Amino acid sequence: MMGLFCAVVTRDLRLALRHGADTLGAVLFFILTGTLFPLALGPSPDLLRHMAPGIIWVCALLAALLPLDRLFGAELEDGSLDQLLLIGLPPSLVALAKITAHWLTTGVPLLLAAVPLAIMLGLPGSTLPILLAGLLLGSMVLSLVGGMGASIVLGARRGGVLLPLLVLPLITPALIFGAAAIDAARTGLPWAPDLELLGAFLAAAIPLCPLAAGAGLRAAVE
Repeated sequence: MMGLFCAVVTRDLRLALRHGADTLGAVLFFILTGTLFPLALGPSPDLLRHMAPGIIWVCALLAALLPLDRLFGAELEDGSLDQLLLIGLPPSLVALAKITAHWLTTGVPLLLAAVPLAIMLGLPGSTLPILLAGLLLGSMVLSLVGGMGASIVLGARRGGVLLPLLVLPLITPALIFGAAAIDAARTGLPWAPDLELLGAFLAAAIPLCPLAAGAGLRAAVE
């Protein structure tokens, strides 16, 4: 079963590398959106440094949403989703494999792009490890909750419009804890509790989101 799981992940990684527009678009959206905030808020270094945690997390959240409407949609359109559900893996593991590939092709590049954006916004270098640790946990949560949402709206009319409306409220706690951890590290306050709460959110999402996503996939193909 693990071999089938890895095969689905590898398949999606190869497809993502062959059609890299989604990954490139998400990273460019993340960087360009982040660079708009200094233009809108003004050149004040103190203001940008104060708002940098929220800016980075909001931009990462919106950028991670961009490829989600195609996470399962392409397979549903060409009929390969039915074949994936017949290879011997439970639907929840099929969903988890595709969510894993989404994180590897979207979450990891966003992690790398967050460092230059944080430096541009004036975050102290001492906060960068906290930023990366929070985004590491948070990007996994984004992929899990986003994958669950993508499966629920799969095949629905206006699914691309419904998806952000479904995912954004569910992901708000991760946004709050992740930004709070960076802000606490910047001001010298304890930051570990916020990352622990973010880790608890991830621990709850790992078993629950694939189960819900698998149910959504079964409903979509029936």
